[in-house]
This record gives sequence, C-alpha cells and structure tokens, in this order.
Amino acid sequence: MIRQGMLGRLGFIAAVACMGALLTATAAQASTVTVGSVLPPGAEPTEFGSVQTFFNTALPEKGANLTSPVSGAIVRWRMQNPVGGPFLLRVLRPNGSGGYMAAGTSNPVTPSGTGLQTFTANLPVQAGDLIGIDPTNATDKIDVAKAPGASFGFIFPPPFDGATVAPSGAKAGEEVELSAEVQPTPVISSIAPDFGPVAGGTTVTITGTDLASASAVKFGDLPAASFKAESETKITAVAPPSAKVVGVDITATTIAGTSATTKADRFFYEGCVVPKLKGKKLKDAKRMLGRADCKAGKVTRRNAKPKKAGKVLSQGAKPGKVLASGSKVKLTVGKKPMTTK
Repeated sequence: MIRQGMLGRLGFIAAVACMGALLTATAAQASTVTVGSVLPPGAEPTEFGSVQTFFNTALPEKGANLTSPVSGAIVRWRMQNPVGGPFLLRVLRPNGSGGYMAAGTSNPVTPSGTGLQTFTANLPVQAGDLIGIDPTNATDKIDVAKAPGASFGFIFPPPFDGATVAPSGAKAGEEVELSAEVQPTPVISSIAPDFGPVAGGTTVTITGTDLASASAVKFGDLPAASFKAESETKITAVAPPSAKVVGVDITATTIAGTSATTKADRFFYEGCVVPKLKGKKLKDAKRMLGRADCKAGKVTRRNAKPKKAGKVLSQGAKPGKVLASGSKVKLTVGKKPMTTK
C-alpha cells in the first residue's frame, strides 16, 4: 500500500521532473528579434478600404525596429484586433529608389477572435526588409494607432511576389499594429578541434550564435555522424568519415537558413594518400610514404631482373587510396636471384 506521504513525495518528484522538462524545452528555443510596431495603446480598428497592402514607414517608439536588423526567417507574427480575413503577412524589400520589391508572403491566416492575435510562419527575410499586411476583403480591419512621428504606406493592389512597385500613398501620424519575430541565421564563430582523421569519429565543439534549433550539421557535403544542439551558442557534432584528405566547412542549418562559411568553421581531415611507389628504390619509397603521412610496412623481397633489384615491384595499397595517418603499406622489393656454380 502506498501511503499518503509517499504520494506527496512522488507528486513533488513528478513536479520537479515536469519543471525540468519545461526548462529544457525553453532552453532549446531559439532567440528572436522583433520588427514592426510595439503595439501602442489607444488604437482603433480601421478598415483597409480596399484590398491593398498596409506597411509602416516610420515608428517613433524607442526600441522599435522599422526594418529587420538581421537576416533569417520570420517564425511568428502578431496583429492587434484584426477583423475578417484571411490575412497574409508580406515582406517588402526597399530598392533604394522609393520602391519596394515584394519578397514573399506567408500562408493566409484567419483570426480566432479579437485582441492580440499570434500566428506561426516560416518566411525568409533579409536585414533591411519591412513587413506589411494584406487583407482579403475591403471591409477587413486591423488596429491603427495615432502616434506623433509615425507613418504608414499602402500599395494598391497588393503586388505579386517578385514585383517591384511604388507606394500608392501614405498617412502620417499613425501606425499599423503589426509586428513579427525574426529568428536570425545561425553563425559559427569557432570549432575545436579543427582537424581529425579521415576515418571520422572526431567530436567537434561548435560555438557561435543562434544554434539552438539546428536541424542539420554538415562537414562539407557530408551530414555529421551525429550532433546535439546544446544551447544557442554550442553544438557538439561527430565528424563523418571522409574519402579524401581535405579541408571542409562545417555548417549549421536552422529554420532561418544555413550559416555562412568562413575561415573559422574550417575542419581538416588528416590521412595518407598512398603515393605511386612501383619502380622506386626502397629508400625513396619509404621517404615518400613518410611525406604522405604513412609508413612502410612489411617488406617482402622477390627475385627480379637485375635492373629491378632494390626497387619496389608492387605495393599493398593502390596509389591514391586514402588511409588513416600512420597506416603501414606493404611493399614487395626486387632482389637479384642467387646464382649457382
């Protein structure tokens, strides 16, 4: 029979385990930066008036990002008091001449009610991009707040993705209550160690930023044998085998993209590329193997024509074969046949 005190202790243990699981899940979440309105109070639902794109062009609030400060992917977005729909989030890329390229749109979403509505997304974005909102109907609404120094523009009709258009107009002193969370593209700043055998199996500690939600780690074109994203700044990965003695870039991929390659992520596979030894004198063959990071293995001598005496007749590993550093290569060397009187 389980007593009441034991039940209490079991409940406490379960609670601690649950809390630990929640903390682990929280730690695994990637950090994000916010772009768009800070959703100030005092807003009123405003009709779009036509099927057109609304987007903020000035945000006076301290800490507000009018444009995305980083490249990556929009993973969540919010709008205040939407009515109607479906709505689409839009990415707009300034062309430097007053126009905007329609860089992409989210899937359409329909609000479940009033108040602050949050939606998930996977929408690529570049540093400097703005966000906008498209309705489906002219009578659809979104909160617009009066804010000195703010302004928003509109584009009629909403542009096709890839098109570059100029705004149809603008309105000063107001901002659209629309924001998005951008997960930055991962960055690798260092790896340790930065070398390992061609056989693979080296455990490499990868450090950088925005690594927590990594879905893939590669050594060049090869997937890591295994990896674990331990935090935003650390991944532990095991190098896969390589068929070549070569330097490769280690990359990490998340929903926000793949890390750019730099000198800091370079991993070098060490090994021996077996040289062509046939016809070489034994002394020279041993020297060549040493330079290639291999060693001479068992040397077997076999009768040969005088001109081949002291030279390599055959080798245990074919020229060009990749072996682990320090591997031994068997050699067969010619010798002069014994003569009898």
